[in-house]
Amino acid sequence: MPSTPLHADQEIRTLKERIAALGPWFHNMRLCGVQTAPDHFLGDYPQIKYDRFSESLPHDLTGKTVLDIGCNGGFYSLEMKRRGADRVLGIDTDEHYLAQARFAARVSGMDIEFRRMSVWQVGSLHETFDLVIFMGVLYHLRHPLLALDLIHEHVARDLLLFQSMQRGSREIAHVDPDYDFHAEIHFDDPGYPKMHFVEHRYSHDETNWWVPNRACVEAMLRSSGFAIESQPENEVYICRWHSIEVPPDGPHCVYPANGRSAS
Repeated sequence: MPSTPLHADQEIRTLKERIAALGPWFHNMRLCGVQTAPDHFLGDYPQIKYDRFSESLPHDLTGKTVLDIGCNGGFYSLEMKRRGADRVLGIDTDEHYLAQARFAARVSGMDIEFRRMSVWQVGSLHETFDLVIFMGVLYHLRHPLLALDLIHEHVARDLLLFQSMQRGSREIAHVDPDYDFHAEIHFDDPGYPKMHFVEHRYSHDETNWWVPNRACVEAMLRSSGFAIESQPENEVYICRWHSIEVPPDGPHCVYPANGRSAS
């Protein structure tokens, strides 16, 4: 039996109260028409960002599996479920965000699993995914290249949706595959791959550790076994997993997967 206008008004008031109780929200989502963060300092975020690259993702994810690393309030997890993904798993280390994500999925009537887990623990999943989302996480990590290695080694099997904050030059300098020890290398070239280390805080956030330039992001992705297929937005990359040759001194990753060869 449909709700009467009076009952509908009460349901909306209750929904708004529950959203407020779960605040503050970093993801502005529309739950039954109610926005979770209407006054977000970045505007209608992350919808405004998603609109710039959403067409680059598969429209139909029927039968596919998705892992959303650093899922926050669950915006991208919900969007992938709307595209028909069979299984969506969102992980985050913050129970506050996970509570928001579970609530958003429940209100939206979506069957999505959310777990408290860090990127360092993805090997314990013993599962690979058709699409791995790794957005807005890299620069919060003290060991960013290890994270990419772990994702490649343990959970990615096809597509990677990647995003990182970038600063510095947008240029890409030519880098030879090898240099003699005494050769002149233009390390100070604005387009040379660089990671800027944040010892204390950046943007008032003590979890911002590294800020790469564009050349560094792309070099790190290639080094970790992800071929860049497109860059639909300045900081966003669609990548394809590929096998990498194991170097003479062993696997790139500190924690190689059991029984899975990287070659």
